[in-house]
Amino acid sequence: MTMSRIHPSSETTRPLLPHRRGEDAGRTSPSPAALQYTVWKRSSMGFHGTDGFSVYDAAGALAFRVDNYSRRSKVFAGELLLMDGQGSPLLALRPQIFSMRDQWNCYKASEEGQGKRTSHPLFSMRKCSILQNGHEAQVFMSGCSTASDNPGQGPSFLVEGCFRRRNCKIRNSDGEEVARIMRKKAEAASNSWTLGDDVFSLVVEPNVDCTVIMAFVVVLDRICWRPYTPMICSS
Repeated sequence: MTMSRIHPSSETTRPLLPHRRGEDAGRTSPSPAALQYTVWKRSSMGFHGTDGFSVYDAAGALAFRVDNYSRRSKVFAGELLLMDGQGSPLLALRPQIFSMRDQWNCYKASEEGQGKRTSHPLFSMRKCSILQNGHEAQVFMSGCSTASDNPGQGPSFLVEGCFRRRNCKIRNSDGEEVARIMRKKAEAASNSWTLGDDVFSLVVEPNVDCTVIMAFVVVLDRICWRPYTPMICSS
């Protein structure tokens, strides 16, 4: 598969910051100005057996990457490092070992110590309870680990739909859609087809932090676990 077939065909650029209110609430389709990414579940290192992410922007440039992490159990998984396209560390993601709902905590990464993290989490993400029908995961920002830490405060973001089927939306606390994960379609001449689960589309609305959204995607990939079969990489 060539990269010309998997990265988005249209180019959009926008500034990135969270939460919008008002007329866009309850949006059912991405806005024309939304940022479009292609997420490839393959480490940019390209070695056989690697399991990571290579994320391309609308122009086909490498925007984010997660290189060569293992699928060991949560106790031994260690830290995942989200990097930019040049390999500079952005966010460090760590599983919380004693968690009934597969909670992961996100920290700001630094250049020192290969992604050494800060002491306070930027957000915590975990599976929703089975009572929350239609919702797959919830996110608490600014170090609020669980709803019980702040009884009057709900999650900052909810993931609805099914990540494993590459069909889900991320909504903020106002119910506004901030990002969407979809199956990726490829086109050639007059034909089009849907690609496999290892390549999918991520659409991020304007004024939303794309780095944080990509961190959500990495955690979703771990808490919505399924057996991983490494892809044989061609030269």
